[in-house]
Amino acid sequence: MVKILIITSLLFTMLACKEPERKNVDLIIKNASIYSVDSVMSIYQSMAIVNGKIEAIGANEEIEIKYTSSNLLDLSGKYIYPGLIDAHCHFLGYGLNKVTRAELSNSKSKEEVVKLLFDFSRHSINPWLEGRGWDQNNWLIKEFPSKAILDSVFPDIPVYLIRVDGHAAWVNSKALALAKITANTKVDGGEIIIENGEPTGILIDKAMSLVRDLIPEPNEDLKIQALQIAEEDCFKVGLTSIGDAGLSIDEIKLIDSLQRTNQLNMRIYAMLEITKSEDLKQKNKKIKTDKLHFKSLKIYADGALGSRGALLLEPYSDSPTQQGIQVATSDFVQEVCRFAYNNEFQLNTHAIGDSAVRLMLNSYGEVLREKNDLRWRIEHSQVVNENDFQLYNKFSIIPSVQPTHATSDMFWADERLGKHRIKNAYAYKKLLEQNAWLASGSDFPIENTNPLLGFYAAVFRADKRGKPDGGFQPENALSKEEALKSMTIWAAKAAFEENEKGSLEIGKFADFIVCNKDFMKISAKEILDIEVEFTYQNGKIVFAKE
Repeated sequence: MVKILIITSLLFTMLACKEPERKNVDLIIKNASIYSVDSVMSIYQSMAIVNGKIEAIGANEEIEIKYTSSNLLDLSGKYIYPGLIDAHCHFLGYGLNKVTRAELSNSKSKEEVVKLLFDFSRHSINPWLEGRGWDQNNWLIKEFPSKAILDSVFPDIPVYLIRVDGHAAWVNSKALALAKITANTKVDGGEIIIENGEPTGILIDKAMSLVRDLIPEPNEDLKIQALQIAEEDCFKVGLTSIGDAGLSIDEIKLIDSLQRTNQLNMRIYAMLEITKSEDLKQKNKKIKTDKLHFKSLKIYADGALGSRGALLLEPYSDSPTQQGIQVATSDFVQEVCRFAYNNEFQLNTHAIGDSAVRLMLNSYGEVLREKNDLRWRIEHSQVVNENDFQLYNKFSIIPSVQPTHATSDMFWADERLGKHRIKNAYAYKKLLEQNAWLASGSDFPIENTNPLLGFYAAVFRADKRGKPDGGFQPENALSKEEALKSMTIWAAKAAFEENEKGSLEIGKFADFIVCNKDFMKISAKEILDIEVEFTYQNGKIVFAKE
């Protein structure tokens, strides 16, 4: 009897000591510092991934005892963050710039623009000569250029050059003639600059369409090429998701078809651009896949500050005869608001000037009426009257901001706005406080695709040289945690996707980046030197630094 008891006891001991069966997974990462960006900002060491999603996350021992994999990755000394999200950019537009337009963003004068354009023209076979990126605020002579210099070099080919903000165009006489634009031409929601009784060649906001509508639409092959170039560049800087702030329904369908055949993998939150009532009458069916989400409409309330198209409550401080442009009529705004509400679309509106922001806050409020979870957004929210901030909270309206706009504009924005208004411009902290969250992006190609430049601008409010000392209006800087959330979990939330991405938690997509430095702890200067070493999407490498 004693012998039987001893044997039984030994068997139980052996069974108890037997190593538990471990689940086989596709990938295990260990020894990393993993910023989960969960509700308490937990930092873990290890992660197990199955079928493109996070199976488990925790300490090395926790993962090791439960999981095994033939693909074990030791990332000792490396830092992992959720895949970064640009909440507001122009993804297709960025790619088209690369394949169809001269790059003018680094030009320091109108003469340099013409030289860059001339070099580009020697390789272009298009019937129009296009470019994008010029900014007179970066020139020694900070004035709008005229058609004269373009005419002297390009008298016979129409020229269409988009300003950096996308809200003004510089064209030559050939383009004006084709569009039949004269000093008597009028356009609602736009402006044709006139001097000495004739158009100068500068077109603001909706006046741009008089010429733009004549330019042949890029064919589908060019758009596919553009989308794939944009994807490659975004993966390089750690972006795994983007919000494209203005696509046509055909472009959304093209993206869907490319993603379904694995020709395009970037996760895209698509905003359908609405410019007229007829756009609302199309059969615009919502789309939701793992890669594409379409449920939002995009309209424009005004133009941009740099081209004095932003709609202000009071005249521009540096141009007392100008107050900006209301691009969409109040009646049209109300029509779109009612349509979006009745048809369960999110509405995202470009509004930069304090008058445009007020128009949209009040227009949204008339439909929304109270707090809600519809997450209607005001894109940019760049200049806000001090009495209007509370309306973001009252109607649960989400600011979608671009931190690098502050550091790009800060050296001239006070000239446009004056000392009082500038205090409520680029006020990201004050906007954050309204609903306790906001989304951030870059608005590329207006700004650089690199989201870490936006992180740097949000936190340090300075340019790459560290100027101005102490930062631009530092009271509106975000903390590092807030800045990281704004381009991960909050950006996902702004697209109704916080349950599937934006943080590294069980059940979510295994979208993440690997860096060799911890940008949550290092100095400002070091952040500018960080490069993403790997970008993963669905647990697979989509970019690896050479």
